Amino acid sequence: MRKIVINKSYGNKSDGGFCLSHQAFLRLRDLGQQEALQEPDLGAYWPKGATPREPSLNRCGVLIPRDDEKLVQVVEELGAEANGHCGVEHVSEAHRTWH
Repeated sequence: MRKIVINKSYGNKSDGGFCLSHQAFLRLRDLGQQEALQEPDLGAYWPKGATPREPSLNRCGVLIPRDDEKLVQVVEELGAEANGHCGVEHVSEAHRTWH
């Protein structure tokens, strides 16, 4: 069964409302997710500052396809900690949902 990450937040037009936390971004890089590996790590030089309260460092993964298996895995693993600055991400199937 195919899983898709859904964003329940409105976001804004420049990013479509989809973004991940820096923590989720780093996990995707650990898993070898291609778009995450190509995206610059803006929190690399300020890792303690890359908390959910710092919006500039929590707008990661905008170009990752919503049905990417590694993205789905990370959202399932991290739950609400995968949420970026303007996103409320979750994985949804017909019979269950991960937040």
